[in-house]
Amino acid sequence: MSLAGEERKRKILELLEIKGKVKVRDLSEMLEVSTETIRKYLDELHQEEKLKKVYGGAINLAFFDEEPSTSEREVIHSDEKKKIGEMAANLINDNDVIAIDDGSTPLQLVKNLQKKRNLTIFTTSINALSVLIELSQQNVFTGKIFVLGGEINTVHHRVTGGFTMEMLDNIYVDKYFISADGLSKDDGITGYDYSKGMVTKKLIEHSNKTILLIDHSKVGKRTNFKMADLKDISMIICDQPHPEDWEHMLRENEVEWLAASQ
Repeated sequence: MSLAGEERKRKILELLEIKGKVKVRDLSEMLEVSTETIRKYLDELHQEEKLKKVYGGAINLAFFDEEPSTSEREVIHSDEKKKIGEMAANLINDNDVIAIDDGSTPLQLVKNLQKKRNLTIFTTSINALSVLIELSQQNVFTGKIFVLGGEINTVHHRVTGGFTMEMLDNIYVDKYFISADGLSKDDGITGYDYSKGMVTKKLIEHSNKTILLIDHSKVGKRTNFKMADLKDISMIICDQPHPEDWEHMLRENEVEWLAASQ
């Protein structure tokens, strides 16, 4: 690559240090090169593990040392999450009683609940609640919607805390769709937030079937708080097949892995 190209890549990394995220269009205008050239630079920096490519731009890798905000999560692996959400929605039957976790992947499930009939849905997600209300007003969803009460996390748009836990004492569901920040062979299912993790643990105990919705970037990763072991869940839906060396472990724990890419 030319010296000018290396200088532009260095400038991109400097901007990421300052802003945390950059957009292709903005970089194209600032560095006075085409959007195709910017995408080429981002591809190279991604391969060098100096940034994380997302739809429309890139994010500083430091973002992944803590839980990204709701808006940040929605652009990370968005196409993969849509496929996962579509597959998960096909597992829901009319008249089911379900719980839906917060997170950008479960939100894609919610967006695919059109034409489902007479569902009872419990959720801790403010964003999921908004989508369900909109679907109901459009007459493409019928059923009961319960938002679990508690303290509202304004960054991640979810409800947690003591009041939430008390409500869960008397709630049992057919299927629980959960999200996670990490999934590893040795450490199971992990997340960044202790309060969210406690709610997840409780709902797993009160669910007939727990289904983990997770994209490939979180497989093989461990975060701060353990929410469950693999044996605690029934199914994993991911955008990619499971790692080859996970076959025995999945079979041993009776966990089914579905690849939404297939």
